[in-house]
Amino acid sequence: MTTSRLSAALGVLLASALVHTGLAPAAAAAPTGSGHAYRPAAAPAQYLYSSIGDFDTEVKPLIDRPDIAGVQVVVPWRALEPRKDQYDFSEIEEALAYLQARHKKLFVQVQDRFFSAPTRLPSYLLTDPAYAGGAAPTTNENGLGPGEPGAVAAQWNPEVRHRFQSLLEALADRFDGRLAGVNLPETATEVDVAKDRSGYTDESYFRAELDNMAFGAKVFKRTKFIQYVNFWPGEWNNDHGRMAKTFEFAKAHGVGLGGPDVLPNRQAQMENSYPFFERNRGSLPLVAMAVQEPDFEYTNPTTGKPYTKQEFVDFGGRHLGADVMFWATSAPWLHQPAS
Repeated sequence: MTTSRLSAALGVLLASALVHTGLAPAAAAAPTGSGHAYRPAAAPAQYLYSSIGDFDTEVKPLIDRPDIAGVQVVVPWRALEPRKDQYDFSEIEEALAYLQARHKKLFVQVQDRFFSAPTRLPSYLLTDPAYAGGAAPTTNENGLGPGEPGAVAAQWNPEVRHRFQSLLEALADRFDGRLAGVNLPETATEVDVAKDRSGYTDESYFRAELDNMAFGAKVFKRTKFIQYVNFWPGEWNNDHGRMAKTFEFAKAHGVGLGGPDVLPNRQAQMENSYPFFERNRGSLPLVAMAVQEPDFEYTNPTTGKPYTKQEFVDFGGRHLGADVMFWATSAPWLHQPAS
């Protein structure tokens, strides 16, 4: 799979915000972070980010850089479970062996949502009536414009979620203590409710994601378990309290948090997950932030220029409290000599 992804960000959440009726119970607004005294923090460790299918072509030429600690690979659910209860972890084993020989570390992102066709979920989920379709169609927009139709696994269906948690348990049985971390993808999504037949609601999706967080932390006892959180569907500026609940839930269950984009000073992010990362610096087991391909297409609202590496690193470390940062292999600085 390609690592390019259109994150459901500004356009998605602006659309979701328009759905609000104002009848929901009042929730606390996002913390502003104003006047927050930054504590000294070590610079985040720098990792590569790639799909597992691009490991040979994109990761191997860069992994021996002395400023790179390892790699995060994105692996679609179907690649890990090609048939029901038949798991194939060979690609992870091969990547891990290659990295360990070079004293580098491996993070794995288990992908259950796709921002363009094809949908890389196990076939049985999509065809067996027991899973009621197994997925929901999504529309994908961000601050760069509209994207292709995609799909997200129907985690709010308990039968689908049980299958996903069985996969997490199998991964933990094989890799707990061997991987540096395992993460779940971003919470931002926009289900096409006009076409959905899975019974999706914003609240059922939210509760399902929390359940997966708790389960992952339970089965991964030595490997860090992380949830990417950037936006929640149907919520803006914590107006339903979901963002605040996510951070409290993560702390209570020992789950690390992170996100798929480091975009300093952008309003959408600053009004959603970013203030909570800032408020909770130092209180989460791990904070892992990614700088993915679309991030290089944005301009910094403060400077009017494309973001620089130093701006990404400073904001990720000082404001978001990142312990590690995952960089798309297209990052310009990765194609210059290590300093």
